[in-house]
Amino acid sequence: MKKCLLLGNGGREAVLAEQISKEFSLYAIMPYANPSVVEQVEKSNGKYLISDPFDKKIVKDFIQEEKIEACVVSQDNLLQEGLIDLARELGLKTFGPTSKGAKVEWSKSYALDIVKKLAPEMIIKNESVHNLSQLEEVMKNYDNDSFVVKPEGLTGGKGVKVGGIHFKGKQEGYEYAKSCLEADGKVIVQDKVEGREFTVMALTDGKNIVVTPTTFDYPYRFDEDKGPGTGGMGCLSFENGLLPFLEQKDVDACSKLIQDTIQYVNKDSLEFTGVIYGGFFKCKQGIKFIEFNARFGDPEAINVLNSLETPFTEVMENIWEQKLSKENCKFKSNYTFTVYVVSKDYAIKKSKPCEFTLNTKKILEKGVKIYFASTKQLKDNLYTSVGTSRLFAIHTSGNTLEEAKQKVYSAMEGNIDAQLDYRKDIGEIYEH
Repeated sequence: MKKCLLLGNGGREAVLAEQISKEFSLYAIMPYANPSVVEQVEKSNGKYLISDPFDKKIVKDFIQEEKIEACVVSQDNLLQEGLIDLARELGLKTFGPTSKGAKVEWSKSYALDIVKKLAPEMIIKNESVHNLSQLEEVMKNYDNDSFVVKPEGLTGGKGVKVGGIHFKGKQEGYEYAKSCLEADGKVIVQDKVEGREFTVMALTDGKNIVVTPTTFDYPYRFDEDKGPGTGGMGCLSFENGLLPFLEQKDVDACSKLIQDTIQYVNKDSLEFTGVIYGGFFKCKQGIKFIEFNARFGDPEAINVLNSLETPFTEVMENIWEQKLSKENCKFKSNYTFTVYVVSKDYAIKKSKPCEFTLNTKKILEKGVKIYFASTKQLKDNLYTSVGTSRLFAIHTSGNTLEEAKQKVYSAMEGNIDAQLDYRKDIGEIYEH
């Protein structure tokens, strides 16, 4: 059995662990023992190390000592730091872009420059600001808070702030842009547009792409899309692979940009394999580009990997052999539904670690799955949060959206610790 190393420890890695361990012996390096990843490592007779996955010496030694043959990385900052580059140097088969390939995510200005070349009609008017005087000039273009502030680098899905939602008034927006400029030496100020937000995700072998079912994410903390932005409070997909407000031609336009971007990034050498996804707006003026991510989204990975008909390990093999196609990477026609559970303080204020109880057996009996993220198990049904991110996700699929929704929420009812929180309105499609 092949040995595959997975780096990272979120809900995305939990579902990747489940998929990889079906055919490979799973190895992992994590900063703490994510219960979902640990379960899959043990089930596949692999091995895990509680250590720093950013420490390249630790990773290199582990790979060599355990004679690991493949490596999967789908965490933004690990990709930026070049962990795929290291695995490649050691002769491993890899799933994920090099640091240079992942630049489409860790440098927003680089991604915008690419899209300006390949699909200028998709660009929302923006300015890349490099100093304070330039920022003050850009602010003169706005009478109010009708703009968006985007940090240049990685922010875990929580850095982009929209006027009128995340900041009120021009001055507050200016102050946030100024803080981003001081942190990164660069900030992007973009016009605010009206439209429906969606993502198009594609698997790629560096040459071919296969577009996954389109997902609808719930990035705001509270019901009715209120509150601060988060890493995602829930996600769904429809059986036809589209969303109610999308047509196939919309997805095709996004797919073409993704295909062209992969070709552009890989024009000199193979820097990008794995997953790329684009965030887009459907506006009256057409499809507009928001950003690229160089890995699976979280929670989108949970929905997409559970809708795969072809085993994910086969998809990985097809990527390594550069023969990925719609024929050997197929998806089921079903509805998928995911809800994330968080601490009450999540995305609002810095919270202390919280201990909570969770009877996983009672929840699993309802026919759903649990994917742990920023959580470790203390004993039996007692868990504790790790850091300040999301705790765990509950997921299922169904023949209708209502069926999947009811299954998840009924499994959660009475089984989620009172000190935890989650959105009760996942499944509603809001207009922005």
